[in-house]
Amino acid sequence: MARAARQSLRTSVWLEEKPRRGARGSGQPSGLDRERITEATVRLLDAEGLAKFSMRRLAAELNVTAMSVYWYVDTKDDLLELALDAAFGELDLPDTDTEAGEDTDWRDDLRALARAYRGLLVRHPWLSPLIGTYVNIGPNSLRFSRQVQRIVRRTGLPAHGLVAAISAVFQFVYGFGTIEGHFIARSAAFGMSPDDYFRHAMSSVTASAEAADIVQDSAELMEARGGDTVEEMWERDFEFALDLLVAGIEAMVDRAGPTS
Repeated sequence: MARAARQSLRTSVWLEEKPRRGARGSGQPSGLDRERITEATVRLLDAEGLAKFSMRRLAAELNVTAMSVYWYVDTKDDLLELALDAAFGELDLPDTDTEAGEDTDWRDDLRALARAYRGLLVRHPWLSPLIGTYVNIGPNSLRFSRQVQRIVRRTGLPAHGLVAAISAVFQFVYGFGTIEGHFIARSAAFGMSPDDYFRHAMSSVTASAEAADIVQDSAELMEARGGDTVEEMWERDFEFALDLLVAGIEAMVDRAGPTS
């Protein structure tokens, strides 16, 4: 029983042992291939969200039967993992076959990559739960991970602190981009702009006596935060938080002293 359970445990579509199916051949639906199916999946997830996505809905979008889709992927999980990696392919990364960053400051490169990652999460709110579900070993995801490691290695941090630094920066970006993306998606679901939805939410919160006290206590912080729009507030918060993290890395490098 335990052996059967281990054998059925899913790993990754990128580790499948069988050969990848092509676009045409004996019995294969014409006009389809895995790339086209993945592109349609990303479009549907952007338009309708993860909760509404299904193989049947995808097949209707492609104007084929659900069984035609299963010719190219075994499960819905396989397809979502392919869509996850396709989204990471949108990131504009340096060539990972060469040592990047020799003539650039690691701080600038780290900030640029963090901003790009945030933008990806905001554009595709469905990415966040998938990143936490799959092992992310597709080619585009691996290129991103490799670039992150190369930049952080250039900071001068001792080796034992590199993984923690990566976590500090990119888990922050993950959380920030997730909340921002979901806020925008929820605003759109109500047919409102982020600014209108923010004002509506704040007016609703202050209607509660308990919540109103907390909001009042935070009024000074909110005023000092600055920004006339939600987008401006997010931008200021993100950039300042990113500066804090970079400063923290610099401080830890100074604390560690020269490395051999």
